[in-house]
Amino acid sequence: MIEDFDLVVASFQSQYGIRLSRELNDMKWDEFQALLVGIGPETPLGNIVSIRAEDDPEILKHFTREQHQIRNEWRSRHARDVEVSKETMDQVLDQLKNAFISMAGGF
Repeated sequence: MIEDFDLVVASFQSQYGIRLSRELNDMKWDEFQALLVGIGPETPLGNIVSIRAEDDPEILKHFTREQHQIRNEWRSRHARDVEVSKETMDQVLDQLKNAFISMAGGF
């Protein structure tokens, strides 16, 4: 998620009209998570996630070179991360939460 932070920021702005750099001080973590889960496919993050997750051969054969590159790079980076324990996921989410808090000036 940290590697996609710019996409998260742009998506919050386009979908919700929220500028994270200003709103994070007042936003609770649970609210942030709920909004993030609700990001639509028409946002920058939603578009990239759709490209990364596409498996339909008919759709893939119409992908541009850039779309294939996005999908292939993501799959290569994350192929070894298929098995992730709940403990590891909780640690990653905690790190993400702390990063957002830090970027917002702490609270």
